[in-house]
Amino acid sequence: MTTSPQNGRTAPRAAVADALREDILAGRLSPGDRLREVDLADRFGVSRIPVREALSQLQSEGFVTLVRYRGATVSAPSGTAARELVQIRRGLEALAAQLAARNRGGAVAAELARVVELGRSANLGHAHDELPALTLRFHSLVAEASGNQQLQAMLEQILGRVAWIFGQRQDTRTGVSWSDHAAIAQAILNGSPVQAGYLMDEHIARDEDLLVDLETEHAGE
Repeated sequence: MTTSPQNGRTAPRAAVADALREDILAGRLSPGDRLREVDLADRFGVSRIPVREALSQLQSEGFVTLVRYRGATVSAPSGTAARELVQIRRGLEALAAQLAARNRGGAVAAELARVVELGRSANLGHAHDELPALTLRFHSLVAEASGNQQLQAMLEQILGRVAWIFGQRQDTRTGVSWSDHAAIAQAILNGSPVQAGYLMDEHIARDEDLLVDLETEHAGE
């Protein structure tokens, strides 16, 4: 989060970007929705300059599309972009799992185990609305457990976009996901880097396969 060096408060651009990103990830803003600078400036009580900067930042993250003379809209993730994103995620998360296992989960070991149990319980209870946030929390904890702050920062942005891509199709991956999560967490807590990295790699590979299946379904509709 960006802060002002003068007063330590969150900069207007960062605050607007964070709020809009949260709205997109939560589904309060849908692909194709218009994002008018004047309306956003009124909403956040700022000038149009930080709004424009926030929209530019969100465009770089893939959440917003800016078209000259037409303004900004919420993006719809393309199949190609989604595949490329998951491929990048696969390498980074496998590394994070290996480092996390070397630390045996570090300071977040207990929280990692707790989130796995919450996810498995929610899945068994068909509480699918709770699962996206728990899935994101699990992967964020693995990144944190790695102890590598640069890796954690890179994954933070990627994981949010991945959650957004899969958010509407969560029911297609819940059972397998939480079995995978439990096995990955166990390898991390047991201090088994090779196994943790392998299991995470296989887990993300399944997401790549799912993207291909979803694209095939969409093409046939």
